[in-house]
Amino acid sequence: MYLKSLHLRHFRNYYDQKVEFTAAKTILVGNNAQGKSNLLEAVELLATLRSHRMARDRDLVQEEEPIAQINATLERDTGVSDLSLILRRNGRRTVALNGESLRRQMDFLGVLNAVQFSSLDLELVRGSPEVRRNWLDTLLIQLEPVYAHILQQYNQVLRQRNAYLKKLQDSPLTTQDSALAIWDAQLVTTGTKVIRRRDRALARLAPLATAWHTSISGSTEVLQISYTPNVQLIQNQPEQVQQAFLSQLQQRAVPEMYRGTTLVGPHRDEVELTINQTPARQYGSQGQQRTLVLALKLAELQLIEEVVKEPPLLLLDDVLAELDPSRQNQLLDTIQDRFQTLITTTHLSSFDAQWLNSSQILFVDQGKISTSNAIR
Repeated sequence: MYLKSLHLRHFRNYYDQKVEFTAAKTILVGNNAQGKSNLLEAVELLATLRSHRMARDRDLVQEEEPIAQINATLERDTGVSDLSLILRRNGRRTVALNGESLRRQMDFLGVLNAVQFSSLDLELVRGSPEVRRNWLDTLLIQLEPVYAHILQQYNQVLRQRNAYLKKLQDSPLTTQDSALAIWDAQLVTTGTKVIRRRDRALARLAPLATAWHTSISGSTEVLQISYTPNVQLIQNQPEQVQQAFLSQLQQRAVPEMYRGTTLVGPHRDEVELTINQTPARQYGSQGQQRTLVLALKLAELQLIEEVVKEPPLLLLDDVLAELDPSRQNQLLDTIQDRFQTLITTTHLSSFDAQWLNSSQILFVDQGKISTSNAIR
């Protein structure tokens, strides 16, 4: 797939900017806080309807403006598509494909596929379980767009169940509550779908990431990735997973009512990353942690390509400076011209002459993009 053009209006620090992409690799050069990451964020939103920066829609819309608009033209084996995403301060979004508004946002997903790799991704190793869950969920949305709807359903039931538990905090404690039983049933049904899909995706990703990690580390380290759901997982037995889920909810009923929150379910799952059987966050240097994240990202690229039958876009947000020369070379050699790649950097010294000659170089300065190093 090939992103031919991107048009940003009132998005972040872009007032009205159109970009035509003319090469497989585009290097966006500029000082910090000029808008390089914002452009990559716009592409990420088109791919997943999510931002890894976890921004609220009102933060994406320029001040004094009611809406922000992202338009793109994408070329795939199946033809050319025009994508449009309108963001509003109140959070209500509009998506359109080839000029036609889509009633379900889910139908917008899967048109453009992209893998984002930024310095923030080191949090995959060092951060909380929520960071790893969000990463896995974002990947799943691209592999299986219906997952966005499933996850939304689960989160909605979870919010409503938590609200009900908070009301029960002021009532005499009883584990026999018919209304709570209804919420339990809904949580179990939607939550089991989340658990099974996460497990299935990670089972496909893990061997790819392990192989990449072996290659990058020179076979000196063994990476293991395992999904640790909050509910016992019985393979290919959704009814038994549901039963185990319900049983755990019933066992934790009193503490849940006391604390006013749901203590069981996929919102408490963990993705465990271990190197040589030691938890990765406790293991070794930042360089080793970067190797792990690089392996995860290369595995994401490979898995999406296998599933959608086309190479996704790769968005590299200021990561080359974070990698040592050998890891840089591993990444750049893997990319070549196989993936359309958008790379942000503050200087061009990370790239050899061959890369520079085969790349489109754009300069970003205060929300304006030009082909020369002086914004006119």
